[in-house]
Amino acid sequence: QVQLVESGGGLVQPGGSLRLTCVASDLTNYHAMAWFRQAPGKEREFVAAVRWGGFRRGTPYYADSVKDRFTISRDNANRNTLFLQMNNLNTDDMAAYFCAAGRPILSTIRTRNGYTSWGQGTQVTVSS
Repeated sequence: QVQLVESGGGLVQPGGSLRLTCVASDLTNYHAMAWFRQAPGKEREFVAAVRWGGFRRGTPYYADSVKDRFTISRDNANRNTLFLQMNNLNTDDMAAYFCAAGRPILSTIRTRNGYTSWGQGTQVTVSS
């Protein structure tokens, strides 16, 4: 099973930016990666995903709440590295962010069921 390690979380003021990084040990048996987040007392929710295998490969997917503010991408030099650029952060974005890898189909790419491997998470705190 792939090992996923997130980094880049921290404290940021409202309106600020952060870039999260997820490094995977081996993605040979996977064709998609995603970011999810979980705030205290809430369910883990989809943030963004990118799929490099199958139909519509390369197309990014975003939750409506982060579209136009967040950008998911893979490192062109090291395809085992995933980024999440987060701009214009607000308090609703405050959560633990988790990297995931899997083989989702289009109907599951935004769901937890689409992913079989998870990182330990990195905390994002938005506060003035």
